[in-house]
Amino acid sequence: MYMYTFCMGRQIGHLDADCFYVSCERVRHRFLRGQAVGVLGNQGACIIAKSYEMKARGVTTGMPIWDALPLCPEGIFIKRDFEWYEVLSRQMLEIVRSSSPAVEYYSIDEMFFDAQGMSLDDAKSLQQRLLSQTAVPVSVGVAATKILAKLASTSGKPFGCVYAVGDAVVRRLLHDRPVDKITGVGRGSRAKLESYGIRTCEDFAQADRRLIRRLLTKRGEDLWWELNGTPALPLNTTRTAHKNLSRGGSLGMATADPERLTGWVARNAERLVEALDYHGVYCEQLAMSLGFKDGGSAARQTSLAATAGFQSLYLASLRLLASCWPAGRVVSYMHLIAEKLTARQDAQRNLFGESDPRQQASDRVKRSINQRLGRFAIRSGATLPLDDIYRDATNSHDICDVYGKTCF
Repeated sequence: MYMYTFCMGRQIGHLDADCFYVSCERVRHRFLRGQAVGVLGNQGACIIAKSYEMKARGVTTGMPIWDALPLCPEGIFIKRDFEWYEVLSRQMLEIVRSSSPAVEYYSIDEMFFDAQGMSLDDAKSLQQRLLSQTAVPVSVGVAATKILAKLASTSGKPFGCVYAVGDAVVRRLLHDRPVDKITGVGRGSRAKLESYGIRTCEDFAQADRRLIRRLLTKRGEDLWWELNGTPALPLNTTRTAHKNLSRGGSLGMATADPERLTGWVARNAERLVEALDYHGVYCEQLAMSLGFKDGGSAARQTSLAATAGFQSLYLASLRLLASCWPAGRVVSYMHLIAEKLTARQDAQRNLFGESDPRQQASDRVKRSINQRLGRFAIRSGATLPLDDIYRDATNSHDICDVYGKTCF
């Protein structure tokens, strides 16, 4: 028996840009329209976005380019440019804000918004306005809750507008849609649910709420309420404070060269300092995670006096590298994670000082010059073995440098 209990006074919209990175490239390179296009990340090694034309050839997100080329030899592959993608994303955000009293900037290509009183024609008008002013096609869903709105927009792709308001419409939306299409239901959760015969979104909505909570904790119960039309997830117009901050990722060209790994440590530490400065926090614990080309990983962490200083973080990172990297083993991923974050006005600083005044003055000068001349205009000499990375402009801006998103 269905348990949809719609709150008639509330409607939530969800906007999801279609093939966003590809669409952004097509805005400035019109010849790409209609072509099979793949956007590359991981220093050009793998596909992070693909056009529908390329998807039809069997290319998937995350696929190495050497596997994608035989499937789509006529494809056009372009390195990512997150700085440009953010420009268009911010334009889209302002357009949605001009049409709604409350907007959640969920990710660079997704937004939730207050759609109370919005009709299907209104939603289509917003969709057309976004297309005419940014040239980026989007799919839009409107429903009683965030989860239903996201399911609606996804069901309409590409360039659809789905108004999922009312019991019959929602029932059709959920009927045979796989359960892992629900945001927050990953591979592990899907396996748990399927063991109880819960295979579709409809099965999930019809299941006993107490069973869902037992299997997926309160987060799963919130999803159950949302699928049944009762809002359980707030519209977050500002993101909550970070519990940790991370910088790093794929090294592109895996390496066992100590100098190159030291360069990556310095690069990630400098990027982490930027994030700590932006958010106005110190960290009291630093962690490092490494992934190895032949499989497996290693991780270590260390406690620190409250700090956001490069020298403190860099030296601590070098110690972590020495403790979790077996010499000679080829590293493919590296992450530095600042943990136990404290607002700077609340932090208990080291009474003996984290660094000498000359180092603190140097950090201030470095930050000031980089703000005026551009990111990495001045950088640690330890990064010199990574000149190939710094020469490539696509590495100057990453998805984590797009601040204000609520998803991460």
